[in-house]
Order: sequence, then structure tokens, then C-alpha cells
Amino acid sequence: MKLRAPHEVAGLAKKALWANFAIMGVASMGWVARIPEIKDANGLNNAQFGLVLLSSSLGSIIGAQLAGRLVHTFGSRKVLFVTSMLLPAGLCAIGFSTQPIFLALSLFLMGFGYSSTDVALNTQAVAIEKILNARSMSSFHAMWSVGAFFTTVFGGSIARVVSVQTNLAAVSLVCVIAFLLCVYRLLPAHLDGHKGEEESAAKIPLFGKSVTSLWFIGFGVLGALIAEGSASDWGALLLRDEMGIGKGVNASAYASFALAMITARFLGDRALDYFGPARLVRLCGCYGALGWATSIAIAVPLSHSNPLLALIIINGGFVIAGLAIGPMFPAFILAASSIPGIAPSVSSARAFVIGLSGFFIGPSIIGFLAEGTSISVAMAFPILSLLVAGFLSRVIK
Repeated sequence: MKLRAPHEVAGLAKKALWANFAIMGVASMGWVARIPEIKDANGLNNAQFGLVLLSSSLGSIIGAQLAGRLVHTFGSRKVLFVTSMLLPAGLCAIGFSTQPIFLALSLFLMGFGYSSTDVALNTQAVAIEKILNARSMSSFHAMWSVGAFFTTVFGGSIARVVSVQTNLAAVSLVCVIAFLLCVYRLLPAHLDGHKGEEESAAKIPLFGKSVTSLWFIGFGVLGALIAEGSASDWGALLLRDEMGIGKGVNASAYASFALAMITARFLGDRALDYFGPARLVRLCGCYGALGWATSIAIAVPLSHSNPLLALIIINGGFVIAGLAIGPMFPAFILAASSIPGIAPSVSSARAFVIGLSGFFIGPSIIGFLAEGTSISVAMAFPILSLLVAGFLSRVIK
């Protein structure tokens, strides 16, 4: 049998990786449209819901750290055959939860599966970019947003006629089958950049001059993902509880956000080349925070007198936030993966440990803030985090 050249293998793997990122978006965001129902089914107030969300953060931290080492030792494709099954399993379990402890365990499993799968897929993305000598990272993450958008719209459209259990179980089953079909087509171990467990680049200190820039990159990821996680977990609750928007339609906030991220990430590779990663992240952080804050400040009070106009304005704010956050994560991950002397899977995993937890920690903090104030006031936290991420653009080389 004729062996394919690395460029040919990478070209086929690139298509499979687009599909894998889309599936991960579906599996990780499949519950977003049903969050208000899940929260009520488990008898949680805002603070309690925020506390339960911390279990996802714990799972994501452990998953990312473990996956970085495993990917470096065994290769990303082998790791993905295991981790990509855990994410839909956690999603399915969330749908059947009626007790906070079970919901916490389900979220832990989903967080673990999400971050470990993300580390392995980003390792593939970095390797494919190097083999093909072409920027693709932003478009890969655009496919994640495509999956997130369609699963949110789907969940919102069937919310009135299909139970949470049926919805999430069906989505999980589809994701398991799709993952198994697509992972097989990714780069094999000898092409994905992993070096084996003896490679010194896999062993990096927790602190020190050699990893200072990696910490700041991680904080940049943290700021961007706090904003992203907050949009997904609290968008529907903001519209329902403070603006009186009904079931299904209240998912429009995150749908708008995800659609904007799709646009930003498909254009992101060109934007990164045109503006440069550092300048692009800085502009996105400043203008994204300003636009998002303004929309919430106007729409929430307006919803009592003109709900339709308020709905348009609030969704416009989520569009601005999505456009801003879209290219930030790929830019920071590329920066982390390019640090000399550190294996890409290990450096990106360290950035994930710092940053990916923000995808879950941010929404948890909002829960505590909202319980003492309101969700609209608590949203100042992710908006400020987005601004900080823009400021940390200076660490991108």
C-alpha cells in the first residue's frame, strides 16, 4: 500500500479536525438552551448554581493538566479516542440530574472531557499548521462555534416540545458516533509533534523566568474564557429573569453570541495576519467590553416598556462580545504553543490549566454576585475580564 506524504495526510486530517471541533462545540454547549430548566430541576438558586458550576472548573483543570502529559507521551489521537467519549457522557448525565450532587459530578465529567479533548485537538491544530505552513487555528475554533451555535438554536427550538432528558441524550449519542468516525482520520502519532515521555521539553517548572510569559498568556486566556463561559451559562438566565423573555427565545442571547464568534473566527486567520495577534487582541478587548456593557445597561431597564427593542439591543451586545472574543482564544493559544524550548502540548496544557478554568469559574462567580445584586450587575465581572484580556495582549509575541 502506498504511503501518503505528510502534506497529504495533514490535508485530510485538517478536514477531520474541523469536524472534531464542531462536534466538541455541540457536546460542550448542548445544554446551554436548557440551563434554566436544569437549574430549576435541581432546586438551585443563583449562588447554589454558581457553586455547582465550580465542579466543571475542577474537572477542566485536572483534565487539561493530565491530557498535556498524556498527549506528549502517547500522541494526541490515542488520547482523543478516550477523552472524546467523556464529554458527551457528562452532557447526557446533566440532562438526567435532579440532585445538586449528581449535577456536580456530571459537570465535573463534562469539564474533564472538554479540557482534555481541547488540549489534544489544539495539539493537532498546531501540528497541521506547521506541516501545511498555513494559518488555520482560528478557522478550527470557528467550527467549534458553528457546533455551539447550531446546538443552542436546536435546543431552544425544541424546548417547548421535547424534554431535557431526550434532548441531551440524543445529542450525546450523535456526538459519540461522530467523534469515533472523525478522530480516526486525524494525524497519526508520528506526525502530531509529540516526542515521548523522555523529552525534557515536557518537564517545565511551575514558576520561574522560563515560564513567566506562559503565566501571562494563561491569564489572557482566563480573561477571554471567563467572558465566553459567562455568555453561555448566564445569557439565557439574564434574558429570562431580568427581562421576562420566555422559554426558547431566551436562548437567543447565546445563539447571537455564537453566530458572531463563527464570523469572527472564520475571518480570524486573515485578521491575525493583517493586524497582528497583539494588536487584534487589544482592540477586541477594549471595544468588546465597551459594546457589551452598553447593551446591558440599556436593554435591561428598557425591557419593561419595550421588550422587543430591548431584545434586539441585548442580542446586539452579545454579538459585539462574540465578535471580540472570537479571535482572542486562538491568538493566545498560538502564542503559548510557540514558546521556545517547551513542547506545544505541554505549554498549551499549562495555559489551559490557568485559562480554561475561567470558562467555568467565571460563571460560578457571577452566581455569587447575582445572588447579592442581580445578574445584570454581576455581568460587569466578565466584561471587566474581557478588558483585562485585551490589556494582556502585550505578552503576545
